[in-house]
Amino acid sequence: MSWAIWITGLPGSGKTTIAQKLHDTLGDIDIDVDVKVLELDEIRRFITPVPSYTEEEREIVYASLVYMAKLLVIECGKPVIIDATANRRRYRARARESIPNFAEVYVKCSLEACMKREHARIAVHAPTFIYKKAVDEGAPVPGVNVPYEEPLNPEVIVDTERMSVEECAAKVKEFIVEKGWL
Repeated sequence: MSWAIWITGLPGSGKTTIAQKLHDTLGDIDIDVDVKVLELDEIRRFITPVPSYTEEEREIVYASLVYMAKLLVIECGKPVIIDATANRRRYRARARESIPNFAEVYVKCSLEACMKREHARIAVHAPTFIYKKAVDEGAPVPGVNVPYEEPLNPEVIVDTERMSVEECAAKVKEFIVEKGWL
């Protein structure tokens, strides 16, 4: 069965780490699950190699992301984990309207904790020192000088200040299993 899980939260909240752990955990199941992870920071490099992070650019990037997920889920029958901040609810709503078996996972983490994690962050595709740039240069960063709209009714909430990565991934996996998507 195909489905899409959108993991959303502030930059540095743990989305990518949870997405990878969930992917790995689902791969350990004794059934044939070929889950695709769409990491926006990686995809953005192709869509907008020199990003400006304007509202117009974000609209294009998130519409493209939703379209990719929709193609994978509906046309290819692949389950998808979407790893993307998606600072506006409308970006995630577009996915919910377009993709059957869709769920949001909200990665709850305070802005202060995300900013502290920035120094230790080992992200392959994510831009570096975004919080420092937001403060020093006024770069548009969700939660600092660009709004981040928390999900109103996420199917799953994980708190990365209180839960381990393993606990977060296990909670999302439990939801997927309970829904009968595996």
